[in-house]
Amino acid sequence: MNHNYRIAVLKGDGIGPEIVDQALKVLYAVAKKSDLTFEFYEALIGGAAIDAVGVPFPKETEDLCHACKATLLGAVGGSKWDALPPEIRPEKGLLNMRASLGVYCNLRPVRLYAPLAEASPLKKEIIGNDLDLMIVRELTGGIYFGERGLIGEGEDRAAYDIEKYSVKEIKRVARQAFELAGQRKHKLTLVDKANVLLSSRLWREVVQEMSTEYSDIELQMMYVDNAAMQLVLNPKQFDIILTSNIFGDILSDEASILTGSIGMLPSASLGDSGLGLYEPAHGSAPDIAGQNKANPLATILSAAMLLRHSFFLHQEAAMIEEAVKKVVDSGLRTADINFAHGPSVGTQEMGNAVVSVLKTT
Repeated sequence: MNHNYRIAVLKGDGIGPEIVDQALKVLYAVAKKSDLTFEFYEALIGGAAIDAVGVPFPKETEDLCHACKATLLGAVGGSKWDALPPEIRPEKGLLNMRASLGVYCNLRPVRLYAPLAEASPLKKEIIGNDLDLMIVRELTGGIYFGERGLIGEGEDRAAYDIEKYSVKEIKRVARQAFELAGQRKHKLTLVDKANVLLSSRLWREVVQEMSTEYSDIELQMMYVDNAAMQLVLNPKQFDIILTSNIFGDILSDEASILTGSIGMLPSASLGDSGLGLYEPAHGSAPDIAGQNKANPLATILSAAMLLRHSFFLHQEAAMIEEAVKKVVDSGLRTADINFAHGPSVGTQEMGNAVVSVLKTT
């Protein structure tokens, strides 16, 4: 039976259009193979939206994202817009979109493909060749959404950003993390800074209390500075890492390098509304935009997460993930994962290779 699935497509800035185009090719191939119909609707976000209509998250884009169950995003930002006031910079559009969609739970799988073990900066005896962990990051609260301001004059001029979390905000993302841990290795690590921050102490108190509902889950607490160190000393000790918005932002970028490149790290942002936002964890890389150099695999893997979490197309999601694995196993490399310094392929060639595997398997 054929079904229709509506997807908002926000290509954004820098390499965003290039990498999203490859993910769309892959989705078209999956649709043809499985007799599905994906309906794609494009809109502007970030710097592209600022240039066109003066704001980073236009009302037309917001309405479209709410009308579609899933949104596929490329990347936002670039030096072109760095001088703009914070409230209208491209990144503000991304924050506004997350808040509008209510996607408070960000899933960032950190999975090492065995042939890329040598691309990791860690020794093979530390990284192994089967690293697989998940960072669950709270996405719509904390310091990125807290009160902020500038006060005073001259040398007394000061800036402040407030980190604030409610019990409700902590509970809802912690429940997602506990449930996910139950589907994996039954191990959850809360990362905080409870020895210094009151907000972290609340996180610890709430998560410890919730752990009584999940007696089959091993709960560990770890300060963020230690967690950052442990990610490079012994990353395989982790399975699910639960943390706040700012800590998750930093740790997921650190963890991505364990896989050889941030260009391999997809993400899904979910909430209670039934809407989902899917994007690669990397930025817009304006220095290589338009040069057919960007690695599209994180975006393609984000499209797989879209199929799994928004449309419950688990078989089709697995098809994409397996196709990516086969392409990596075959030795095809974009420049960011080309540790052997052999020939590199471009963005389009990598996307075409994934499509080719899908068509022939």
